[in-house]
Amino acid sequence: MFNTTKALVLRQVRYKEADRILTLFTESEGKLTARARGALRKNSKLAAATQQLCYAEMTLFGNRGRWTVNEASVVEPFLPLQSDIASFSLGCYFAECLEAFSVEEQADPALLQLGLNSLYGLGSPRFDPLLVKAAFELRLMCLSGYAPSVDACAVCGKETPQEPCLSIENGCVFCRDCRRTDMGQSQYLGEDALAALRYIVSAPPRQLLSFSLEGEGRTRLGEAAERYLLAHAERKFSTLEYWKSVR
Repeated sequence: MFNTTKALVLRQVRYKEADRILTLFTESEGKLTARARGALRKNSKLAAATQQLCYAEMTLFGNRGRWTVNEASVVEPFLPLQSDIASFSLGCYFAECLEAFSVEEQADPALLQLGLNSLYGLGSPRFDPLLVKAAFELRLMCLSGYAPSVDACAVCGKETPQEPCLSIENGCVFCRDCRRTDMGQSQYLGEDALAALRYIVSAPPRQLLSFSLEGEGRTRLGEAAERYLLAHAERKFSTLEYWKSVR
């Protein structure tokens, strides 16, 4: 069976002398594994389009659950990421998260769009990489079924919580004075970070990165987003640790 689809290369691993084993996030089939034969050979027509974080149009051949890349052409190489180690490593963290939260051979256009928009944001000087990271992490949680409840304090019901905090475990916001022991670990947000969090949760996909935040609020939002994702992923991400070492 042949299938022509666009795909984001989440991961690529060398196989034997000249092949690549790819983890792809495709438009039509969702996440799948495919073999790109000869992609590492000199002058291979598959070389450019099968690099990590490349978005490409691919013709895949499927047989008994195994996929092979027959043809591939670059759609978006995200070149700014390729020339900056910090940006590239953060992009690889996004890819690792997409791989962790996507389902094998199940199309998820919203998740794919989030990944592509976030990679574009990383490569554009218009956007702050730390805000792109926070927006990606929080929106990924929303799309994965872990959307935080941010409309009002979970205890007293105030729409404008006093000294707002985010419960990392329960996914709700609350006034600092309303904190209960069953809320577990929490992150202080402040009014500015809460406003940004509310925007990320509800913004249209194309406008997800159209917000700004500076100073301590930016730091608090970033800490909350990362802690929230890691708590619900229940695992560590090696690419995140590497990004922190080179940023």
